Amino acid sequence: MRPLNIISGTAAPLPLANIDTDQIIPKQFLKRVERSGFGEFLFFDWASDHEGELDPGFVLNKPEYQDSVILVAGKNFGSGSSREHAPWALEDWGFQAIVAESFADIFKGNCSKMGLLTVELTEPEIAMLISIAEAPGNTVTINLPNQTVSAEGFEASFDIDPVVKHNLVNGLDHIELSLHYVEHIDSFEHQRPSHRPVVPLG
Repeated sequence: MRPLNIISGTAAPLPLANIDTDQIIPKQFLKRVERSGFGEFLFFDWASDHEGELDPGFVLNKPEYQDSVILVAGKNFGSGSSREHAPWALEDWGFQAIVAESFADIFKGNCSKMGLLTVELTEPEIAMLISIAEAPGNTVTINLPNQTVSAEGFEASFDIDPVVKHNLVNGLDHIELSLHYVEHIDSFEHQRPSHRPVVPLG
């Protein structure tokens, strides 16, 4: 996955709490076998009317938010089903980071494994950042190495698990982490009795 260091660009406001994974990517779109192609169905029930036409009033359909790289939302973002398709859809749409007051644990873990940054700020900080994001043409910057979120007249720091931070900054997913131990894995496999299955690497 790509390394994450500094994310800077337009932030889109979605000032709602308890946004669950079925709202992020509804169940009828989970039949794809690839990780890509989910972005067009992101928040489908909110972004479209009953005929499937785009609702121009939904924030992500507005021209000024078409290039957003940061989503700002309320508490308990990503609750509900543990489907990985939710972070896939967010990333496929173009988001690089989600900023919220809190996240569902499984959703947060799924994001970290695929390179989508989740940032937790306090309720007053989220309220201020949403206000900033509601202004068209806003620019919000997340500095992962320094663990800060900033915009004009705003700056906040955030905590992040040091292992997750290391992996994100260096672009390491679980496969890439495993490949650091190829020699050890290969040595172990070669020492296994011949009647047991062997998975050759390299």
